Amino acid sequence: MNSTPLLVGCDFSSAPTRRKPIVLALGSCAGGRVQLSRLLALATLDEFDDWLRQPGPWLGAFDLPFGLPRELVEQLGWPVSWPALIAHYAALSRADIRQTFAAFCAARPAGGKFAHRATDRPAGSSPSMKWVNPPVAWMLHAGVPRLLAAGVHLPGLHAGDPTRVALEAYPGLLAREVLGHRSYKSDDRLKQTPERLIARKDLITALEMGQSRLGLRLKLTHAQRDTLVDDASGDGLDAVLCLVQAAWAQTQHAQGAALYGLPAALDPLEGWILTA
Repeated sequence: MNSTPLLVGCDFSSAPTRRKPIVLALGSCAGGRVQLSRLLALATLDEFDDWLRQPGPWLGAFDLPFGLPRELVEQLGWPVSWPALIAHYAALSRADIRQTFAAFCAARPAGGKFAHRATDRPAGSSPSMKWVNPPVAWMLHAGVPRLLAAGVHLPGLHAGDPTRVALEAYPGLLAREVLGHRSYKSDDRLKQTPERLIARKDLITALEMGQSRLGLRLKLTHAQRDTLVDDASGDGLDAVLCLVQAAWAQTQHAQGAALYGLPAALDPLEGWILTA
């Protein structure tokens, strides 16, 4: 791969609209500095498809789960090869998935209703089979078959075009490192409080100062900073957090890491969250 690919951070939505689009943060990284070039809003899944198919080199970190828990897949008798599993999952309706997952959970004891991937605990992420709060099961259903159809390379899961690389990211992992459990965003206008505004400012300042274990500094213009601070939904900021994670993956790859910083022993059915 070209040593300086376009870097992409993606805040994904399984049902994008003009009001709540998929947001891409586009940028680059050199000398430990991550430069945001622009934010791009995609209002439909078709626009997302078109973007994925544009030529590389690019390296993207996408905020959606790339796999399901092995325990769940094996218990349901679904395919245990990743491409076959994704094809099977994509062919199901959301109603079918909800019914199947609800029945799985109902048969399990309180406190252990959901199956988890190995990456969930270190990342602090929701199980990828959750269909509400947040509906990550729908994000997987809408997003991952599109990545596969676009022919991109998914390290550790599926070999594709090596000039277009997609990795699973989770912005909450980087945000929590800085903020602890302070909330910095909400789609609910009533919850778009001064405290969350201050948290966004603190988070952006920490990223600019390089105050995370990733060791990278974010470079923003004043206008970009204002845009991220003013967006109470946090969608642009989440895309930028993913951009920083993509930059970390690029540095790992440049240092010879075969899987862009993912663990060599990752489960090829479940996948892994970048930087976890």
